[in-house]
Amino acid sequence: MTTAIAFLPAHPAGSRRRRSAGAVLRALASAFAFWASTLISPASAADIDYYDATYRASFKPGVEYAQVELKLAGDLLPSKVVLRTDSQRYRQFRSDDPLQVRDKEVVWHPRGKQSTLRYEFKVNNQRSSGSYDSYITDNWALFRGDKLTPPTRVTAESNLHSRTTLEFDLPQGWSAVTPYSSAGELRFRIDDPKRRFDEPNGWMLVGKIGVRSERIRHVTAVIAAPEGDKARRQDVLAFMNWNLPKLLEVFPDFPRRVLIVSAGDPMWRGGLSGPGSIFLHSDRPLISENRTSPLLHELAHVALGIRGDKESDWIVEGLAEFYSIQTLRRSRGISKKRYEQAMENLKKWARRSPTLFAKSSSGATTARAVLVFQQVDAEIRSITGNAASLDDVARKLAAKRGEISLIDLQEIAQQVAGKPLQSLQRERLMKSDS
Repeated sequence: MTTAIAFLPAHPAGSRRRRSAGAVLRALASAFAFWASTLISPASAADIDYYDATYRASFKPGVEYAQVELKLAGDLLPSKVVLRTDSQRYRQFRSDDPLQVRDKEVVWHPRGKQSTLRYEFKVNNQRSSGSYDSYITDNWALFRGDKLTPPTRVTAESNLHSRTTLEFDLPQGWSAVTPYSSAGELRFRIDDPKRRFDEPNGWMLVGKIGVRSERIRHVTAVIAAPEGDKARRQDVLAFMNWNLPKLLEVFPDFPRRVLIVSAGDPMWRGGLSGPGSIFLHSDRPLISENRTSPLLHELAHVALGIRGDKESDWIVEGLAEFYSIQTLRRSRGISKKRYEQAMENLKKWARRSPTLFAKSSSGATTARAVLVFQQVDAEIRSITGNAASLDDVARKLAAKRGEISLIDLQEIAQQVAGKPLQSLQRERLMKSDS
C-alpha cells in the first residue's frame, strides 16, 4: 500500500502570526483528507482486465510470404487497432470486422468477444549492399519479430491489458527459437511490463536448426543456426563463458535471456542487435584482427538498450565498441600490448571522420567516439580518485534506456563525477583532433 503524508506549512522565520484552534483543526482535517485520498487499496491496484492476443505465423519451405493472423479474445477488446504498414513487406489484410486499409496504415475495429486480423508478411528483405537481413530458404527462415508484425497502436480502456502469445505453424521437422522462453510446442509467451499491448520483438529463427544453450551467471545464452551451416555454436558458447561475466560486472541488469542466431550467405555479413537477441553472420570472427569483437559489440548494444537522437549515434556505437575492446582486455582475451595496438589503430581510423554529430555513425566516427570515451573514463577516474569511472555512466545510461542525446550524457557523467567534464564539452567534441 502506498501512502502520502501532508505536513502543515511552517511560518516564515520571524513571523508572529498565530493560528486559531479552529484554523489548526481545519488544516489538520484538510491534511487528513489529502492523505486518505492518496491511499491505493490493493483492490484498485490489481483492478486490471485482460484479453488474449495470439499471433500465429505460418511458414512454408521457400515461400517468400508467411501467413500471419492476430486473434483477440476476451470479454472486453480494444476499440481500435492501428498498424503502421509498409506495402513492400505486408499485403492482403482482411478481417470480418470493420477494416480500413490505407497507404501507410491499417485501421482495425475489433467487435464482440473475438476478432481476427489476417495478413501476409514478406520474409525476404534485401539491403542496398545486395545481402539480406531477413530471408527464407527451403530449410529455414531468419527474421525479426518486430518485422513479422507491423508496429501497432491500440486504443483501449486504461486498465485493459493483453496476454500475448506467439505461435508458429511450421512444416514437419521444423522448430523455432526466439528471444522468449517456450510456453509449449512452437508457442512463446510475450510479456513486457512497460506495455499494455505486447508485440513480438527481436531476432527469430525457424526451420531445421541446431541449438545450444548454457546458463552464464544469471543469463541463459542460446546459440542457434541452421543445420549444416558453418556457424560455430560451441565456440560461441565458450567465448560467452569467457567474456560475458566481465560485461555483467558493468551491466548487472543484462537481460536474463539472450539469443544469438547465425547464418551464412546471402545474409548480411555483419552483426545486428535486437531486444534480447543478436544476429551474427557465420563468417564473422569472434575477435577481429583489429582486436575488437563483433559479438561483444552487439552484446553491449543489448546491455545498453539505448538509441541516439538525430546527432548522437556516435554515443551508442562508441560505447558498444569501447566495451567490445575493454571486455576483451579485462577478460585477458587480449594482452595489454594488443590493447594498445587496437587503440593506435582506432586513432588512425578516427582521422577520417569529419564530425561526431551525424545521424548514423560510420566506422571512422565510431573509432573517434571510442577515443572520446577513453578520455571521459580517464577524466572521471582523475576527478574521483578512481572511485568512479565510465562504467558508472554506462550503467546509468542502461537504466535510462531509450533515446539519448549529448545533453543526457553530459548530465549523467556530471552526476557520476560530481562536476561537468571537459572531455564532453560540445566545443571540444567539435574539434577534429578531439
